[in-house]
Amino acid sequence: MRILVVNVNTTESITQAIARQAQAVASPGTEIVGLTPHFGAASIEGNFESYLAAIAVMDRVLSYDQPYDAVIQAGYGEHGREGLQELLNVPVVDITDAGASTAMFLGHAYSVVTTLDRTVPLIEDRLKLSGLYDRCASVRASGLAVLELEEDPERALEAIVRQAELAVSEDKAEVICLGCGGMAGLDEQIRRRTGVPVVDGVTAAVTIAEALVRLGLSTSKVRTYATPRPKAIIGWPGHFRR
Repeated sequence: MRILVVNVNTTESITQAIARQAQAVASPGTEIVGLTPHFGAASIEGNFESYLAAIAVMDRVLSYDQPYDAVIQAGYGEHGREGLQELLNVPVVDITDAGASTAMFLGHAYSVVTTLDRTVPLIEDRLKLSGLYDRCASVRASGLAVLELEEDPERALEAIVRQAELAVSEDKAEVICLGCGGMAGLDEQIRRRTGVPVVDGVTAAVTIAEALVRLGLSTSKVRTYATPRPKAIIGWPGHFRR
């Protein structure tokens, strides 16, 4: 089984970190291929960058010329998952949906700890659109930019832990979701500090994608995610061809 894990930003080191975390939980025989978009922003922290990333992720997946069995979009709260589901005939799993749905098996309410406050509404909207918001106790911002997660890991960990602790004590969350692909690998440290289950959306997405492939299931093409109607596409910025 081969699963494509697509970073939503163009920072190669984040792609590599996400791919390592994904491979660490993959079953024997599952190959993880990390992909970085050909164009886009170095980090995704707002609507403009998120919509740009949606196009870039679709472009990057369509330009991959080897067989694959599933795709993971590794951006928390980002746009574009629906477009991939229309374009592809394999399962598409978004880490936002994967993290929140997994958390709902583990406790009554979950909270998301993310990066900057400006990303909070994007995540809330994505959870609402996916039907996962009813059991969300809160979405909290650590105050860190995405790239700061790599630049100062100790400071980043402390900021995330602080918000996770407040989510548990003040918001009554019973599970914490890591609200950024760049936080992959921090789940165990935060679990030890908070005493509650911590869900990394990347690793949750891998297990869900593997399960869907093994069950022989993929996106319904009957209505909402039907294959796009054939038509000319003018001025696509990258590798898309139809």
